[in-house]
Amino acid sequence: MYHEVRKGTVYRGTGAKKVPNRDKVKVHIGRARIFTKLDNKEERKVIRTKGGGKKVKVKSALYINVALKDGKVAKTYITRVLQSNNPNETRANIITKGTIVETKDYGKVLVTSRPNQHGVINGRQIE
Repeated sequence: MYHEVRKGTVYRGTGAKKVPNRDKVKVHIGRARIFTKLDNKEERKVIRTKGGGKKVKVKSALYINVALKDGKVAKTYITRVLQSNNPNETRANIITKGTIVETKDYGKVLVTSRPNQHGVINGRQIE
């Protein structure tokens, strides 16, 4: 849900209560989050954005583009999620930016892209 954060005191210098200058608007609510999960198939969802543009979101992932230490880029399989933002996401194999995944060919990789914004999973080799 959309909530406006109140900063500082809730009263003015005169003792009158501060009130918001406008009400909540439905356009500020946003969408439900799509969790990018490790799966045995690739699946994407195309969403129409405000203004008519399109945004591609990854629903399930199998591959990752890895930037290697020698400057080349390679595509490889993701075998498992080692560390995510919180233990529940790690246990559920959810991939977000900053997640550390184990790959089939290149060891540990840090995810540098945002799967729900970019539509692909990119990362850099850390070991």
